[in-house]
Amino acid sequence: MNDRDREIKALRPKIVTATVTASTSSGEKFQNETIRPILKLQNDLLIEVFRNYIRKHKNLFYKLNAEKRFAYIENAIQKDIKFRNSLKGILIGQFTKLEYLTYINDSSALNKRMMNLTTERLQSQIQLFETLEVA
Repeated sequence: MNDRDREIKALRPKIVTATVTASTSSGEKFQNETIRPILKLQNDLLIEVFRNYIRKHKNLFYKLNAEKRFAYIENAIQKDIKFRNSLKGILIGQFTKLEYLTYINDSSALNKRMMNLTTERLQSQIQLFETLEVA
């Protein structure tokens, strides 16, 4: 493992609930050992990126009721390819070389996991987007 890989792994928070056993699938193992710690590490940045997304889309988010706000987050991540790719870049940029090599072998399934977890993370913190910020 090179210095970059060691330093990246050292930055990541430990997630004690992310268990991996011998019967854990490779996708779930990657999710628990790589994606979840990176999402936790990048959480504050992800929040700011979504706040910026809201501003760039004329603050429409703030005019929606709670249920529609959840759908808005999901639609932004699933349908806005440019935004989705930006989020993927924020996460993939934190991969080690070995993690990236693992990722490219099953990128479609792992992208789905990454975007689902990102959606859940933003939705679970929806209260952070409650106040209308001045653009």
